[in-house]
Amino acid sequence: MANPVYARFVTDLLGVVAYGELSGFERLSSDARFSPSLADRASLGRLAVQEFEHFELVGRFVAGLGVTIEDAMAPFQASIDAFHERTRPGDWYESLMKAYVLDAFSGDFYRSLADTLDPRTRELLCTIDSGEGAAHLQRRLKEALSDDPRLASRLALWGRRLVGEALTQAQRVGIEREYLAGILFADVADHTQHSTALFSQLTRNHSRRMSALGLTA
Repeated sequence: MANPVYARFVTDLLGVVAYGELSGFERLSSDARFSPSLADRASLGRLAVQEFEHFELVGRFVAGLGVTIEDAMAPFQASIDAFHERTRPGDWYESLMKAYVLDAFSGDFYRSLADTLDPRTRELLCTIDSGEGAAHLQRRLKEALSDDPRLASRLALWGRRLVGEALTQAQRVGIEREYLAGILFADVADHTQHSTALFSQLTRNHSRRMSALGLTA
């Protein structure tokens, strides 16, 4: 953190993470109201609480860097809000798929960054990525698809749209703020080639998860 350029990159990264967690809390809290059962309502509420706890963890960490969490998040608010507006779910099942895709995609992305970060920041991201959210959402989606196979084609199409939007969003934010290349590829001449490889891997991971649900990615 003694390097001001690196500190700026980390602040940007954590600003994205924090606003993503805060948005996840708001989204899951809202979606829980439309759950088909009280058990679903309680489980989504539990996941929403975890998202807010993660937001608070990041906020305390950023405050230790001398930056308010509001200032760290502000550059990304409009872009992330626009992403969620473009991917507004049509019903509870699409909400469940959106939560699953974004949670798993974010986890993959954090893990791809881990080895390039300082130990304290790496530990923070590992803590955020250690929850059971994705596993629970996958189980619930499998149950829903088993109960109503007609959901399969609709949710497969929705999953493809979500991951496409998520990849575009990640690329846009990384380019705008330069943190992606700055953290991942500081010693690499060809940023484009390596960032393309990263996003290809994220896409393959998504495809494997959709296959595990019995869906076509």
